[in-house]
Amino acid sequence: MTGQQLKNSILQEAIEGRLVPQDPNDEPASVLLDKIRKEKARLVKEGKLKKKDLEEIPVSEDEKPFKIPESWEWVRLEDITVYISRGKSPVYSDIMKYPIVAQKCNQWSGFSLDKAKFADPKTIEKYAEERLLRDGDLLWNSTGLGTLGRMAIYDSSINQYRWAVADSHVTVIRTLPLFCDYKYLFYYFASAQVQNVIEDKADGSTKQKELNQETVKKYEVPFPPLAEQKRIVAKIEELLPKVEEYGKAQDELNKLNEELPERLKKSILQEAIEGRLVPQGANDEPASVLLDKIRKEKARLVKEGKLKKKDLVETPISEDEKPFEIPESWEWCRVSDISESFIGLTYKPSDVSNSGWIVLRSSNIQNGNLDFSDIVKVNIDVPEKLQVRKNDIIICARNGSKKLVGKSALVNEISDQMTFGAFMAICRTPFYGYMSKYLLSPLFFGQLRKESDTTTINQLTQKNFNKYLVPLPPLAEQHRIVAKLEQLLHEIDKLKA
Repeated sequence: MTGQQLKNSILQEAIEGRLVPQDPNDEPASVLLDKIRKEKARLVKEGKLKKKDLEEIPVSEDEKPFKIPESWEWVRLEDITVYISRGKSPVYSDIMKYPIVAQKCNQWSGFSLDKAKFADPKTIEKYAEERLLRDGDLLWNSTGLGTLGRMAIYDSSINQYRWAVADSHVTVIRTLPLFCDYKYLFYYFASAQVQNVIEDKADGSTKQKELNQETVKKYEVPFPPLAEQKRIVAKIEELLPKVEEYGKAQDELNKLNEELPERLKKSILQEAIEGRLVPQGANDEPASVLLDKIRKEKARLVKEGKLKKKDLVETPISEDEKPFEIPESWEWCRVSDISESFIGLTYKPSDVSNSGWIVLRSSNIQNGNLDFSDIVKVNIDVPEKLQVRKNDIIICARNGSKKLVGKSALVNEISDQMTFGAFMAICRTPFYGYMSKYLLSPLFFGQLRKESDTTTINQLTQKNFNKYLVPLPPLAEQHRIVAKLEQLLHEIDKLKA
């Protein structure tokens, strides 16, 4: 159960008379209603109310949404209040003296004037005294989806201006404090019983719903004895801070559960690249021998004209560069020692066509896989080195968001001719006999964004990419690591399902 669900449950218990026990000594709500009638009759005589304010329309059985205790009564809101009225449209001014309460001022977290606008001082005299807001007035947002039905309680202690009225999008509800606890009404209107149906009770179009003033006046209210109203409010205010704490704890737990699969994955990958995921084999050919074989293979490819002499040059790795310890049978090497890399194709808008080469872009990399739901094709000649091959790693090398630099995907299959855009890069190893899927994966490239060399453009240069460090295990251990990774990552994916 979420914090909001728990709060809804408490409020529902409250308005149905099940949150606190009934006291047989309480003056029943029927007697309380008689007192309210007499008080309103007195106010009519004094000219403070109109005769029509004494009219009552009983709540029919069909209108009662749930059962209430015998000591309670179903009433209409206007029966227990002395003022229900929409605010009026103001003339605004830059003079910050007379605040106008708008819908933004009324939040479930409380009343605030931080976002209030101000009335033209010349128009102040046009506001009748009854329109001036008083402590305990309920401010009910009555216009528009998203804010319709939201309510706050006016509090003069946070109004430094000592004057305030509502605008035409807010309905003001004023009770008789001696006979009705305004906080009880607030919690009733805050309950899911009201909030879940408030839009259905509103008039107007989908985009501009209006809570009609007559609808507010005729709203059905379960009315307890005054003493019980106060017990209900006290109990709610005792419980809600605990509910809020529970809600925060639940949110943190939900967030942890959502993040757990990715945290586990990162932890497992870190174990893998540090040589702690699977045991080392005493009979494994060490990575140093593997690197010698790669050097010989590169020299052969240079003789055949498939690589350049500069591809044989290796930049030594200092101890300070090595980010963590690796097993003795492993070796630190650079991306350029074991692969080739290329920056992508630049093409003109006029090259875009309905046929031709698929151009891989950042948007085609989704969660480590290639996604072809949004593709661009170009009808031009593509150099051989920029033609995507199976087992290439496609990498986002430049992006408006630094978070996206370095995201990558392994090209598992080639079903159509593909190249890649200028903001992308390819990591390709021609030494398949000496490499397993361990290096033919995005495993090591999740942190490439750290290699971005500029603050103005989020990009990974070819120079920085080529010098990126890779911890290289023996080939046999690479195979064991890949098998273990596939097993564990599959189990983690089940947690997400």
